[in-house]
Amino acid sequence: MILYLHGFRSSPLSMKSRLLAAQMQALGREAQWLCPQLPASPKLAIALALSLVKDVAPAELTIIGSSLGGYYATWLAEQLGCRAVLLNPAIVPLIDLEQHVGVTTEFHSDKPFEFKREYIDELRAFAVETITEPQRYFLIAATGDEVLDYRDMVAHYQGARQLLIDGSDHGISEFADYLAPVLAFCGIDADAAK
Repeated sequence: MILYLHGFRSSPLSMKSRLLAAQMQALGREAQWLCPQLPASPKLAIALALSLVKDVAPAELTIIGSSLGGYYATWLAEQLGCRAVLLNPAIVPLIDLEQHVGVTTEFHSDKPFEFKREYIDELRAFAVETITEPQRYFLIAATGDEVLDYRDMVAHYQGARQLLIDGSDHGISEFADYLAPVLAFCGIDADAAK
């Protein structure tokens, strides 16, 4: 089972999510793909994620998180003992998201939502100072990330499998090139036909 957690202001319509969903469908494994629209509240986002995977054995679960979703995925992987793939993950979102308190819009729909000041405190509860069992983590970080510093990511996931992209951007525009290694880490052969 793969649970994909999108980033701040993103949605299941993100390019990375759509590429992964299409690949899972092509492999006949769409029933093993979950990608919910996350609430703005970190506490509610984590509760939703936990409810979706409550009956999935940790050995059968990989959480893929992009940006803020990577922050959530790290906490969830530590709690559940499952694998996690981190795509340009946020390391200290409390600082980065302070500037976004207020009403903003989703990237893919322009639907407005409110990011409340109390959500900054909620984020604090899901901080992971140091990952345990680095072999359960796969970091993909872009040196050209214009939003987050890849060096923080590399340091935070020390000992984990790491793929450092020279250049690129926060959204990892060429993510299609990395589908096979991401799915392989999830235990799925991306080259297998339906």
